[in-house]
Amino acid sequence: MKNKILVISVHPDDETLGCGGTLLKNKAKGNEIHWLICTTIDKNHDYFEIREKEIKQVSKIYGFDSVHNLRLKTMQVDEYSISELIEKISNVINDVKPDIIYLPFKSDIHSDHRKIFEASYSCTKSFRYSFIEKIYMMEVLSETEFAPSTKEDSFIPNVFVDISDYIEKKTEIMKIFQSE
Repeated sequence: MKNKILVISVHPDDETLGCGGTLLKNKAKGNEIHWLICTTIDKNHDYFEIREKEIKQVSKIYGFDSVHNLRLKTMQVDEYSISELIEKISNVINDVKPDIIYLPFKSDIHSDHRKIFEASYSCTKSFRYSFIEKIYMMEVLSETEFAPSTKEDSFIPNVFVDISDYIEKKTEIMKIFQSE
């Protein structure tokens, strides 16, 4: 049976930093991979068009089966109510109906990451989303490692994926994100 995987990426590049090799490996196995980007920069920003081109290029290289973009204001996710975030994310989850979801780590230091985790995790209740079988949190270097080193806030992985065959392609994809 093929899997349907949804990666929830707070910012474009989080998917690649967090689980890019795993996404490539799953695509190679014939699994569906879907991308939810939560934030965007203002259309008047100098590199808005560049960012949009990067997203299209990255999407094509991964071969995402769908790309969704909530277009929330980057670095201002805390301005949205949690119920509004839940509704937006829930709509995508119900559209994709993934059996596997990758979420940002709950204790990332970046407030956008924490808010999106909180809203996304609320969208994984088994009685409402019975199609979800596995939920993973991913380490997004540049945000995760700055979390306080307390037991409840430290990223302590318990699943490891061998991406040796995909690390070079993941690195190539990271280079596309010049605007990040």
